[in-house]
Amino acid sequence: MRVELGFTGGPGFNAEGLVYLPDGTVVKGIAPRNAFVPIDNPDGPVDFYIEAAANPDIGKYFWSPMPLGDKATSGEDALYRLGDVDLALRDLNLWGLQQDIATLDGLMHTLPEDLPRRHEILRALERMLDTVDPDDLAGTAAAGREQLADVLARPAYASAHRVTAVGHAHIDSAWLWPVRETVRKCARTFSNMVDLMDRHPDFRFACSSAQQYAWIKDKYPSLFARIKEKVAAGQFIPVGGMWVEADTNMPGAEAMARQFVMGKRFFLDEFGIDTPEVWLPDSFGYSAAMPQIVAASGSEYFLTQKISWNSVNRMPHHTFIWEGIDGTGVFTHFPPVDTYNSDLGGGDLAHAQRNYRDSGAGTMSLVPFGYGDGGGGPTREMLAYATRKRSLEGSPTVTLGTPAQFFADARAEYANPPRWSGELYLELHRGTYTSQANTKQGNRRSEHLLREAELWAATAAVRTGFEYPYAELDEIWKLVLLQQFHDILPGSSIAWVHKDAERNYAAIASRLQAVIEAATRALAGTGARKLVFNAAPHARDGVPALGASVADRPRPVTPTLVPGGFRLDNGTIAATFDADGLLVSLVDAVSGREAMAAAGNLLQLHRDTPNQWDAWDIDGFYRNTVTDLTGADSVAIVDDALVIARTFGNSRVVQRITLRQGSGALDIDIDIDWHESEKLLKLSFPFDVHADRSASETQFGHVYRPTHANTSWDEAKFEICAHRWVHVGESGYGVAVVNNSTYGHDISRRGSTTVVRMSLLRAPLFPDPDCDQGHHRLQFSVRPGATIGDAVEEGYRRNLDPRIVDGAVDAVEPLISLDNPAVVVESVKLALDGSGDVVVRLYESRGGRAEATVHSNFGHGQPIVTDLLERPIDESGTVSFNGDEIYLTLRPFKILTLRFPSVERRA
Repeated sequence: MRVELGFTGGPGFNAEGLVYLPDGTVVKGIAPRNAFVPIDNPDGPVDFYIEAAANPDIGKYFWSPMPLGDKATSGEDALYRLGDVDLALRDLNLWGLQQDIATLDGLMHTLPEDLPRRHEILRALERMLDTVDPDDLAGTAAAGREQLADVLARPAYASAHRVTAVGHAHIDSAWLWPVRETVRKCARTFSNMVDLMDRHPDFRFACSSAQQYAWIKDKYPSLFARIKEKVAAGQFIPVGGMWVEADTNMPGAEAMARQFVMGKRFFLDEFGIDTPEVWLPDSFGYSAAMPQIVAASGSEYFLTQKISWNSVNRMPHHTFIWEGIDGTGVFTHFPPVDTYNSDLGGGDLAHAQRNYRDSGAGTMSLVPFGYGDGGGGPTREMLAYATRKRSLEGSPTVTLGTPAQFFADARAEYANPPRWSGELYLELHRGTYTSQANTKQGNRRSEHLLREAELWAATAAVRTGFEYPYAELDEIWKLVLLQQFHDILPGSSIAWVHKDAERNYAAIASRLQAVIEAATRALAGTGARKLVFNAAPHARDGVPALGASVADRPRPVTPTLVPGGFRLDNGTIAATFDADGLLVSLVDAVSGREAMAAAGNLLQLHRDTPNQWDAWDIDGFYRNTVTDLTGADSVAIVDDALVIARTFGNSRVVQRITLRQGSGALDIDIDIDWHESEKLLKLSFPFDVHADRSASETQFGHVYRPTHANTSWDEAKFEICAHRWVHVGESGYGVAVVNNSTYGHDISRRGSTTVVRMSLLRAPLFPDPDCDQGHHRLQFSVRPGATIGDAVEEGYRRNLDPRIVDGAVDAVEPLISLDNPAVVVESVKLALDGSGDVVVRLYESRGGRAEATVHSNFGHGQPIVTDLLERPIDESGTVSFNGDEIYLTLRPFKILTLRFPSVERRA
């Protein structure tokens, strides 16, 4: 049966359909280039139901505002009209001739004009055309195929590049459609794949994202049962080991770990498979912390092709060891085909062979093939190409295989591959560190609320018998992880997606607050004492890390008027602002040194009109147009704060500057009512620091980047991503700038002045024309005289407010304490298996060797070291035990997970 749903163009971004039997059984999907339904029993009546999806072709609006991304503006007009539905018999000889022609024509056009093979193919095609009668195609197709048989039978050169072709359908979990539509997209494509596997037993299809399998299990259980059968048969291959194909720049340390924990546990529980490879073909750059996280999850390989999108520099290798911030290496492959949607045509395969940068040392590459994002995945035509190219003169050889097979073979032949150290920075899509600020703020807040909820629930479970909310936390984690998908958290989806995300984050916050309040009440008891709960990994204001005590919270000092401006001074640091609210002096008492080279706290407005990829990109020429927002509507002392108001264009900014007693950091809270279009707002601080490099927090550590543009690689990093803090320093002195939800930064040095700028807001028009419009509240802190350790501590402080709880006790003793502040506790929780074991994840945070003693303050069995999935591993060179004390020797940025068996299990 052939179905025409009114298709308007390419394989995706179009109408789609899902075919059912009358009993509700899923048959297969319908897409523009996969618009048929096989009828295996043609003798009786045909009875199908088609669920058609009017997914708008938003792609035709690329680079311009459009209404179709929001239910409120999309209108009621029909987008497609059902064309026709008919029954047809497929002539296998004629269909085979089509595939022969496509294979040879595609190959011929990739060969040099002076190569005899090209002309042999051309002459064979001419003979075929002379043989086939246009008025009797069916009757002459077989004879036409005979004319092509000889050129199709010529074997490949012995030195031909070897391609492992892996079926694939990259389905964004949200992008130009909402999450709810992705569920249906997955059902269409997955049903296609199962049908194709039934007809082609040698076909292998790799599919990542445990979330997508979970959707199918929930919404299409009979299809999921068929998928499980194909997984068991080795045809349907779970890959990636992550909950979704996440962004890796912005998720926090524990969230990045949980992507693997949740993803791999799903694959183990449902299929008994521990995925060895990480599969992230389309994320917008890759954090330097990833290799250690990958290895700590039990995986050993990494694949992406996205770095081929670099706008300036070309990576020197396609197969190499990728080395992370701690020195961990992961065997990595960039498919030189430079796409994850190959059709196995001649052009793609020739590009893979020609582009491969490790020729002579390696002989093979992987090619993911299939139409993604609703195009339906690999097709029978692609499999026909693969069959004809197993060994075909002039073409790379093609073998249908699995990612694991490819990686094992590639590693075996490439015994000493080159190494790439540090992040895989994508020289494109730099605007994704900033677009959709509410989504980013929701993510950051959710991550820290989850830290608190797990910490206090685990502490209460051990101390009071509080019932640990396993199911609730599991649900919330999975929702947070879903929204870290690489088109949601980066802000590159339609309005519908981001409105859903904001609603989800509000619900997450409410649910986590309920868990936190219940756990802290259980710990505090009933009384009138004011207990301060400190979820940060460092003590502050007299409250221990990870515990609680009765303590007074320091109040802000009151600003004072000075000639020409205002001053805040707490005896630790002194900040002076001029009459326009610009920071003209910042001095810490320890060094007595002036931190400011020129006026800081300077808002700067840039024209922001990238050449393409509106929400994704910030192009370097934005720096050519800038307006310094120096004029203030008002600067006044209000209570214990200096309040600065500015208006510009259609927007208004109000800053509230405070300095707490005893604090080494100046706090800046910003309320912005933002109504600009195609503008970028930055906050600038020029520091009197000669810094050749800056440090930016990433997962479980930090990365250094140059502040100069000596090379094209340096210059391309004109916008960078940081988590909670950045630090610039010279020998003996530094300054840290801390944020509560801002990721985009640019840091540059001229002479002895290093300028740190945070990207506050953007206003792109595509795919969401109302991106970032409205009210925002952002928070920053500036700490002069700061070390890296100070930056780490300040980052946690700014993102984890203390909680005041009325109670009966004087203190809540932490479950865990350490004697070295360089070793940071990232999470405290109960084990995933429900055993009641306490799990503690920590890491070395300053980039140096660290020795530390872990003190456990509760009863437990013999602690063990585990991987991220809480499975025992050997770390005898890192950890030793002596009663309730654990001695650690950690290399820089080392992640360590400790599991403390519960008293009940010990008994």
